[in-house]
Amino acid sequence: MKDLWISNSYAKINLGLNVLERLENGYHTIETGFCFIEWADRFEVTPSSRNSLTMSDEKIPIDDTNLIVKAIKLLEAEAGLKDQFHIKVEKNIPAGAGLGGGSSNAATTLRMINKIANLGLETSQLIEFGKKLGADVPFFIEGQAGFATGLGTEIEPLDLQTDAWVVTVFPGIPSSTPEAYQYCEPNAEPEFSLKTVLLEEDVEEWQYLVINDLEAAVFPRIELVGNIKDQFYEFGASYASMSGSGSSVFGIYEQDFVAIHAYDSFRKLGFEANLTRPKFSPDLGIYKKQIDTY
Repeated sequence: MKDLWISNSYAKINLGLNVLERLENGYHTIETGFCFIEWADRFEVTPSSRNSLTMSDEKIPIDDTNLIVKAIKLLEAEAGLKDQFHIKVEKNIPAGAGLGGGSSNAATTLRMINKIANLGLETSQLIEFGKKLGADVPFFIEGQAGFATGLGTEIEPLDLQTDAWVVTVFPGIPSSTPEAYQYCEPNAEPEFSLKTVLLEEDVEEWQYLVINDLEAAVFPRIELVGNIKDQFYEFGASYASMSGSGSSVFGIYEQDFVAIHAYDSFRKLGFEANLTRPKFSPDLGIYKKQIDTY
């Protein structure tokens, strides 16, 4: 018998995204709201004689460019990790979708290995490690909705988990994050305070007040993304937006039957889609069971 550790790695959506400034090093300062959706990858970790990674999606590389591999190497270099593991990931979150799948996987790796190997790292330490891996990683380690500023790594926990149904659709065409930022036009002084709008205004008002600055860079290059956003409103969404740098688009619905109709309609059109319940709270538990080794 040996131990098998299991956990889920959840996706996020961006509630608005203001690109404020392009820095000399090529990075950008932003502000955005983060919340979770029920789209999740499944992690299975077992002790092994050597580190190895298996992904159900064979198109995703498992070499040193993978954030899971980078997270392991970071723990070895800076946290004294000696144990070795086989990590098996059932990929459900599409890649290149603006849903933070890679960052979520990195955060899940840090959390799981910290627990399994008894590294004793506090959440604050894991967050610092996460910042070295990617802008969204600290959010996924924190595990609660929040408002991100700076490079996206500074997270203020806020109750932004929407109290409505969320339908998320992947067009099937990945979007390049570097290209989206390259072609966007930063705006240092947005017309409305994004944080104030998200906290104080009804969702029905968001379509007039909340924008994703990267849409203007992505829609001309991937026309289908803009078409799907329009389709969300035709299906009765209170608010619809591209998530992050795309290419996924989500719609927020007050009524369950309208959300389910939109979800079913997009599925019938051949798109990958997800339906998230109001006030969804991700289960970030790490569970252990024993398995036969024969």
